[in-house]
Amino acid sequence: MKAALFAFNGEPMCFVHVLLNAFDMKEKGWDVTVIIEGSATKLVKTFNDDPDLPFAKLYLKARDEGLIDCVCMACANKMGSKESAIEQGLKMGNDMTGHPSMSQYIDNGYTVYTF
Repeated sequence: MKAALFAFNGEPMCFVHVLLNAFDMKEKGWDVTVIIEGSATKLVKTFNDDPDLPFAKLYLKARDEGLIDCVCMACANKMGSKESAIEQGLKMGNDMTGHPSMSQYIDNGYTVYTF
């Protein structure tokens, strides 16, 4: 199974469920990747800047284990987290007018889930 999890919601309690599902799928042998979009892009900076926040360690683990494929360039720019994402070594998704396209994942055999 291949899953591309698009995290749009910037509310930490919602975002953490994307990460929890990604880890669950990975542990079960799935090919899973996370794409951070919309207001969720602000959490890239928030969690990196304050690793003691609730859920920050889970984000950092997902980042460090390579579960995050990309961060939306346009949204990260709007949310003020683009530079932090780049400094963290995260790829900027921008193939669809500054945003990562879902079609690229579908074309590569992933089922797309949005949160």
